[in-house]
Amino acid sequence: MNDFLETIVARTRERVKNLAPKRPPRAGQPFAFSRALAGNEIHLIAEIKSASPSAGSIVENPDVDEIAREYSRGGASAISIVTEPEFFRGSHDWLSRAAMASRLPVLMKDFVIDQRQLLCGVAAGANAILLLAALLDATRIAEAIAILEDFGCDALVEVHDERELDRAVEGKARIIGVNNRNLHDFRVDLSTAENLSKRMPADVIKVAESGIKTRQHVDDLRAAGYQAFLVGESLLRQNDRAAAVRALIP
Repeated sequence: MNDFLETIVARTRERVKNLAPKRPPRAGQPFAFSRALAGNEIHLIAEIKSASPSAGSIVENPDVDEIAREYSRGGASAISIVTEPEFFRGSHDWLSRAAMASRLPVLMKDFVIDQRQLLCGVAAGANAILLLAALLDATRIAEAIAILEDFGCDALVEVHDERELDRAVEGKARIIGVNNRNLHDFRVDLSTAENLSKRMPADVIKVAESGIKTRQHVDDLRAAGYQAFLVGESLLRQNDRAAAVRALIP
């Protein structure tokens, strides 16, 4: 684990050590996230975040409701919400707000190291929760997926390299996202997704993440086998976010 992840994980441990979540209800529309990404057409997962360690401030105090509506008008299939509060300035409250405003399934992105975070995410309205294979071994991935599925919630397992992909596959991930951003130096290389796609099982939903800014990027990754694309910063910085979404999908 690199210094960046070690720092975030240490802060996350402090943040979650006193969590005492109640058992959340089962999702009203079970597995809405994976259903939204099904089929052969291109699916865009549009992200809302205020900041990131690599980009700094992106949108100060984002109008989550309006951004979610813009993404929906543009044709996004789902919305990703970065809820980590310190380094990304996110909030769990954004999950229900984005879901209500857009009527789209929402993905919670945080640094999950404790099963209680899963329960809090589901209770806050997440239809899917990100699991980082950089932080969890195959056994813990499988355990987290089982917990989420019990509530009708999906897991998006994110990987950065072959070793993490092997963990995701062994953990029986049904949705695998490849992050093209190197966590050591924050550089982006779309060939990461292109190369790892060849090693994925044929029946998983493949999601490409980070560095996707143009329709050509989408087309290239589509040719490599991806059906879903998670895009954040390049959309958030646009004046007309609905148009920006439409520019990436047919």
